[in-house]
Amino acid sequence: MSRARWHILREQAALTLTRARPARFDVGAETVLPMADPLRLAHQIRQDMWRALQKLRGFSPVVRLEARDGGLLVRAGGRVAAPVPPGTAARIAEVLESPANRRRWLRHAGRRTTGFDKLVGNSP
Repeated sequence: MSRARWHILREQAALTLTRARPARFDVGAETVLPMADPLRLAHQIRQDMWRALQKLRGFSPVVRLEARDGGLLVRAGGRVAAPVPPGTAARIAEVLESPANRRRWLRHAGRRTTGFDKLVGNSP
């Protein structure tokens, strides 16, 4: 699946990666990560979340990253076309809190510039 098929919504201090618009969180979890390239990070999180939930009928991933206190507040989850099974939010939280995932994501999305505005494309 190419990146061109994903909507990348940029706001002043946030970036949202979603397949369908408007972005909707029927289920989700949050974590905080150090500052890194938000687009690379969003794609990495989306991939791992998809791998964990690909058998969930009607699932469409959404990842939102928001600059907060020198780091990134990450909200991951998405829209679900069917009833959400119990434990789905906990499964997303497991993906977000996995030390191996976090190390890999940060290695791949290491900080490339300074300032969140440059990272999300809002700089002049």
